[in-house]
Amino acid sequence: MEQFKRIKRELSYKGRIVDFYSDTILINNEKQTVFDFIEHQGASAMIPVDKDGKILMVHQHRNSIDSYTLEIPAGGLNPGEDNLTCAIRECEEETGYIPNKVQHLIDVHTTVAFSNELIKIYYSNDLTPSRQNLDENEYMDVNRYSLDDLVSMIYSGKITDAKTIAGLLAYKTKIETE
Repeated sequence: MEQFKRIKRELSYKGRIVDFYSDTILINNEKQTVFDFIEHQGASAMIPVDKDGKILMVHQHRNSIDSYTLEIPAGGLNPGEDNLTCAIRECEEETGYIPNKVQHLIDVHTTVAFSNELIKIYYSNDLTPSRQNLDENEYMDVNRYSLDDLVSMIYSGKITDAKTIAGLLAYKTKIETE
């Protein structure tokens, strides 16, 4: 098996959410190559389930794919913030509901080929109404769906967001095995 050792990391661009680097890698102590690397500070997501068993989902435009997506509420960690606090905060901000009795579900590295982004995904079926508090650049609608409808949307290609797919399928497995 090849041995990989990073010998240099150069910052190419410092972004608001991610930083871009060029990593020089030594392979088997003989060959050098350069990899792109995107550093991400981490994120959390929540599967909020209402008293009727419906899952609250956010519908929003995503610039990177120039399209609308249907996603579980999620967002990046604030400086010094832990993942659980982030998941609860993002859920309340995006859906207008505070999740209580939160359980960890699954962790997802979103794009291991070039980024270290790790999203910790939680769920709660105990929600307290609050109010939506979107960031100034966020515009989203909140809708409720059955898990079966969401799984159908995954397999029909209507839901393509990785964290949402991983979270919903893990949640489906969790409730089916309890």
